[in-house]
Amino acid sequence: MFYRTSLQAAAALASISLLAGCGVFSDEDTQSEQKISVGTMSEPTTLDPAAAWDGSWELMRNVFQTLLSFPSGSTAPQPDAAKSCRFTDASNKLFECELKPGLTFSNGDKLDAAAVKHSIERIQTIDVKGGPNGLLGSLDTVETTGDRIVKFSLKTPDATFPFILATPAMSLVPPDEYPSDKLREDGKLTGSGPYVLDSYDKGKKAELVENSKYQGFAKRKNKAVTIRYFGDSDTMVEALKKKQIDAIYRGLTAKEVVNFQSKQPEYDGLQLVETVGADIRYLVFNTKDPMAGKLAVRRAIAQVVDRGALVGKVYQGTAEPLYSMVPKGISGHTTEFFDRYGEPNVTKARKILREAGISKPVALTFWYSSDRYGSASTPEFAEIKRQLDATGLFKITVQGRPEKDFQKGYKAGEYPVFGRGWFPDFPDPDNFVAPFVGQKNVLNIPYDSPEITDQLLPASRRESDRGAVTKQFERAQEILVDDVRLLPLWQGKLYVASSEEIGGGELALDPQTVMQMWELYRKASW
Repeated sequence: MFYRTSLQAAAALASISLLAGCGVFSDEDTQSEQKISVGTMSEPTTLDPAAAWDGSWELMRNVFQTLLSFPSGSTAPQPDAAKSCRFTDASNKLFECELKPGLTFSNGDKLDAAAVKHSIERIQTIDVKGGPNGLLGSLDTVETTGDRIVKFSLKTPDATFPFILATPAMSLVPPDEYPSDKLREDGKLTGSGPYVLDSYDKGKKAELVENSKYQGFAKRKNKAVTIRYFGDSDTMVEALKKKQIDAIYRGLTAKEVVNFQSKQPEYDGLQLVETVGADIRYLVFNTKDPMAGKLAVRRAIAQVVDRGALVGKVYQGTAEPLYSMVPKGISGHTTEFFDRYGEPNVTKARKILREAGISKPVALTFWYSSDRYGSASTPEFAEIKRQLDATGLFKITVQGRPEKDFQKGYKAGEYPVFGRGWFPDFPDPDNFVAPFVGQKNVLNIPYDSPEITDQLLPASRRESDRGAVTKQFERAQEILVDDVRLLPLWQGKLYVASSEEIGGGELALDPQTVMQMWELYRKASW
């Protein structure tokens, strides 16, 4: 029989098993001997943290450590490789971490303050296009005192800096294996996290084994993990049904989620864990393109895109329309696009274009990643094309590319309009605005907005109480709606599908929506 689980249900079942005195779940010693196989469509684009500001984090979180991290259930950074971290001044410009004693990397090299300094500074030095140096805009210098003290001096106050240090982009690496001025290119990976990357077959699988030298917050509930990479959702789900894998994360289509929930016989013995997600999908307009660069064209598209129809037809209740870059559930969320444009209206869109002197149908090509976000991306962009073409105001072509090729294209500025997803680096409104603005941003398309970058973001970062920054981000979103450089489409839910024999799915997702593989375990049989 199919069961849909929740945190409360899992807790209740655990209580029953304890009261009964006989384990539905295996004990910790038995769990730690198990191997779990997880399927995903989120293949890494790089194995070097200095280049990673994408889904590569899902592998990195499990094999690297960061100074701070997000244990299951936390909404604020907690110590990982660090024993403690804190701001040492009242203005949020001086941040200091003390490392735990005796830390080593999996190769035996010492993880000390010098290694931390090397790990952070190489991100700035290498400065990969569209890479994680965009997160370090406020960082000025990194200094060390002895082997265990690291001091960060910031150019401007930044209360989000601890959140940044908790991202997998800030993973700690051994200096002897990671050059200070270029990426590591031997196809290997060395960290100090819960697992060691035992082998990596690009595009196929990653084999993780326990790291006996690990000293951090994670408590492994399995001995090893195989991550299998799939190119399409159907094949991945079939592998789960045939018990070729134990669990799935990233890549389930809406149709497959509905099938899981419908309790059909072919899903017997499988379960689905659902959590509220902060991941979003949006369109990006390249303002260097002759047509996408016209404000009237962007506003006309915003006027006719029907998010409700898109979500209803393609995502069938597994997502909801999104009208601001900051999603529901995050402080500062608004419905500014709806407030400004209202329901889709072809007459208003035509007027916008005509007033700009545009009378012929606007021809544009919309690009998307064919494998990064699951198989639903193709019908999603087909629906967007249908909507825009039906107005008679646009003539849309859609093109999909595999993620690695797709990334090269948008970073080179080849696409006039393209779709992208955003999984939060950390649960704060800053992370849904700052990465997309300024000269250096995650999209590699400069977006100058002085009021946001020079006034609103600095003002919000002086505020330690992150619940008190709503006004700044409401204003920032008004500016984003004025410019229509980004067009939010929908906000998704997160799902982990697995065999009923697998536990821990409800605890495996951190606030960055990254899979913490160590939480998964195999339940004991009677």
